[in-house]
Amino acid sequence: MSTPTLDSSAVLGPAPVPPVARRGLGARLAERPVIALLGVFVIFYLLTSIKDHSMLTTQGLRGIMLLAAPLALFGGAQTVCMLTAGIDMSVSMVGTLAAYFVIAQMNHGVVLAVIVGLLVGALAGAINGIGVGVFRVSAIIMTLGMQAVLLGLATVGSGAGGFLTTTHTLPGILTTLGGRAFGFIPYGTMLLAVLAVLIILGLSRTGLGRNLYAIGDNEVASRLAGVRVWQVIIATYIIAGVLSAIAGFLIAGQNGTASPNMGNVYLLPSVAAAVIGGTSVLGGEGGFSGTIVGAFILTVLNRLLLALNVNDAMQQFVYGLIVLALAWIYSRLTGVRGSRSTGV
Repeated sequence: MSTPTLDSSAVLGPAPVPPVARRGLGARLAERPVIALLGVFVIFYLLTSIKDHSMLTTQGLRGIMLLAAPLALFGGAQTVCMLTAGIDMSVSMVGTLAAYFVIAQMNHGVVLAVIVGLLVGALAGAINGIGVGVFRVSAIIMTLGMQAVLLGLATVGSGAGGFLTTTHTLPGILTTLGGRAFGFIPYGTMLLAVLAVLIILGLSRTGLGRNLYAIGDNEVASRLAGVRVWQVIIATYIIAGVLSAIAGFLIAGQNGTASPNMGNVYLLPSVAAAVIGGTSVLGGEGGFSGTIVGAFILTVLNRLLLALNVNDAMQQFVYGLIVLALAWIYSRLTGVRGSRSTGV
C-alpha cells in the first residue's frame, strides 16, 4: 500500500503571490522623461522671474518662445543626426547661408527665394550625408569641414561685390516669422509646433524614423536586415539641413538682417539641448519632444544669467556647469544614459 504524501499547501496554505513591485519615481520618469524636463523648466522659470519680473508677463513669455524657437530647430537637427550615432557641427552656418540666399534671391519673388534657401540647406545636408554615409567620414570631422567651407562662402559672398551682396531688404515673411506674433505667441513658435508634430510622428510612425533608431542602436544588424544605411544617413542629414535653414530664417528675422556669424551662438547649445532632452550621443535613443523642452530650459537659463549681470566669461563657465549638472541630474532621475548598456 502506498504511503500517503503530505500536501504542503494543506499545512502552509497556497504559496504567496509575489507582491507587484512598486514603481519608483525614476521608473515613471524613464517612461516619460519630458515630465522631468518640464519640472526643471518650471523651476528655472520661477527662479528667473524672481530676479526679472517681466518673466511673469505675456511679453516675457513671448520673448522666451521667440528665442527658443530657432534653438529648438537647431536642436532638432542634432537630434535626428544623433539618433544615427552622428552629429552635425555645421548647423549654424547652414542656417546662416540659407538666410543669405533668401535675401539675395528676393528679386525673383518671396516664394522662390524661400525655396532656394531651403534647397541650400538640403544640399549642404546631402553633402554631409554622402560624406558620412557613403565615404564613411567621421560625422564630426565631415560637418566641421562643412562649417568651415560655408563660413568661407558666407564671408566672401557677403563682401563688397560678392555673389550674396544685395540691396534688397529682409523679406516680410522672415520678419513675420522672426519677430511678429499672433496674440502673444510668435509665428516662429507656431511654425516650430507644426514641424514638431511632423518630426515626432515621422520618428515614431514611419519606416525612416524607425530606421534611424535601428541604425543608431546597431548599424551592422540594420545592414544585415536589409536596411540601406547610406540612404537613411543621407536622408537624415538632408532633414537636418532643412531644419537648420528654417532656424536661420528665424534668426535673420529676429536680427533684421543676416551676418556671417549670426548663428554661432546656437551651435553648442543645440547639442546641449538634444543631450539634455534625452538623446544619446551614441545613437538609438531620444526624441524631439525632449529637445524642445531642453531648448526652452537653456533659453531661460541664459535669461537668468543675464538678469544676474554675469560677465561673458563667467557666464560661459556657469552655463557649462549648469548644463553638465542638468544632464547628470536628468540621467539619474530617468535612467537615461549617454551610453548603452553592454549587458555586463
